[in-house]
Amino acid sequence: MGLKTVPFREIDNQAKNMYEAVAAMSGQARVELQERIVSRTILEHQEEELDVYDDYEEKKPEDYEEMEKVTTIAVDKFLDGNVKWKKIQLEP
Repeated sequence: MGLKTVPFREIDNQAKNMYEAVAAMSGQARVELQERIVSRTILEHQEEELDVYDDYEEKKPEDYEEMEKVTTIAVDKFLDGNVKWKKIQLEP
């Protein structure tokens, strides 16, 4: 479930620059996290409607569901070639 050691050669196959590769992977991790938050929020909202005076039900530790980390998902997608990015050129 954790992130394994990634050889530099695999990263070099996907990007010319290591810093560019890290930026692309972190951007993908940010996208994965945002999608996870949005889908969880939509699911929770569909399950019950809260009125103004309803109590918020706290999550129990027994209900914890372990999911794969977004960084692991982002690195795997990057190494598989499923992450697209473009380099922004700044005008002087």
